[in-house]
Amino acid sequence: MRLEANENCRHCGTALEWTVADLGASPLCNELLQTEDLDQPERFYPLHAKVCSNCFLVQVGQFVSPGDIFSEYSYFSSFSDTMVEHARRYVEAVIDRYTLGEDSLVMEVASNDGYLLQHFLPHRVPILGIEPAKNVAEVAVEKGIRTTSRFLGSATAAEIVAEYGPADLVVANNVAAHTPHLNDFVLGLAKLLKPNGVVSIEFAYVLRMLADCLYDTIYHEHFCYFSLYSFERVLRTQGLTVFDVEEVDTHGGSLRVWASLDAELHKESKALRRLREEERSAGVDRMETYVNFRLAVEQSKRDLLECLIGLREQGKQIVGYGVPGKGNTMLNYCGIRSDFLSYMVDRNPYKQGRFTPGTRIPIFAPEKIIESRPDYILIMPWNLVDEITEQLSYVREWGCKFIVPLPRVLIVD
Repeated sequence: MRLEANENCRHCGTALEWTVADLGASPLCNELLQTEDLDQPERFYPLHAKVCSNCFLVQVGQFVSPGDIFSEYSYFSSFSDTMVEHARRYVEAVIDRYTLGEDSLVMEVASNDGYLLQHFLPHRVPILGIEPAKNVAEVAVEKGIRTTSRFLGSATAAEIVAEYGPADLVVANNVAAHTPHLNDFVLGLAKLLKPNGVVSIEFAYVLRMLADCLYDTIYHEHFCYFSLYSFERVLRTQGLTVFDVEEVDTHGGSLRVWASLDAELHKESKALRRLREEERSAGVDRMETYVNFRLAVEQSKRDLLECLIGLREQGKQIVGYGVPGKGNTMLNYCGIRSDFLSYMVDRNPYKQGRFTPGTRIPIFAPEKIIESRPDYILIMPWNLVDEITEQLSYVREWGCKFIVPLPRVLIVD
């Protein structure tokens, strides 16, 4: 299903005229190739982020439907120890904060393979995962996590509530950016809640993306990029009021927003008032904050290529670790193929034996590193650098070093 470029803001309808970053054309970042695909053409789509001059929502065009992207998905959250631990800490805190127990109901939208909901099981808190990717949902079900496979919108939310009842807590981590029908998705979140329920939403923070030049977080599966300023506006139009916010360190810097249907039920936190003021000072509602990003992206590309070219001219073997969606944005934008990276490795068996989209670099299990003993490893999920360098500590035996591409290019032992 082919759709159109983003000519108008998907929240407020304002004509989009300002570029944040034009990354050329790329295939879908999670559309990994099989061996038989290598002699076939691939579909490439423009990857052009723009910002709305009215509500300052950053967004990319919708060239494929969510069904094309998420009906079968290659990302399984449980393969990241960092994300599983992040989820465990969240669950422990939220059970205490809202006194969740056997009479409660927690729903998670885009629940993936149950990496978060599994932590409610020992506490006997009833749970429901809402996961559109059937292959991922099946893994959650095998873990004993009740899961329904569908996309969330206002209509499906009504169906879910009719079948399972309303929720005390709705968790929506790293999913709001994945929906092109933003207003209807947020209305769906609102409809899932009990009148006194709360919704917890995490998303990669656009001001961190701009400040640290994290252009690899831009890809077709991410339709929107939020600040507190822009996201509060979206929530407000669908009857949700933000009462608290936390800055968390996932994905290079994210926000966790807490909201409810009843504006009088929760007092606004000091953290919320403070971040609103910090955003105003940072220029969240000034166009120059966004348009200067393009020059920084171009410089980051040149820096990474200069590093890789220099190492290859010295005869060094470089391989890539991890095949996240954002890594494929970087590979395609920078033109990094097997002439730079001999191969990629990933812990996810679903990705092993396949090839990266667009750049067609083969993907193996991590044990391949022991076999070939590379000189350098380019860490694609750079936000997990501590976890990955610990997992791969054995490579120091032969002097292998790590390349961290963002926020700036670093070589670490």
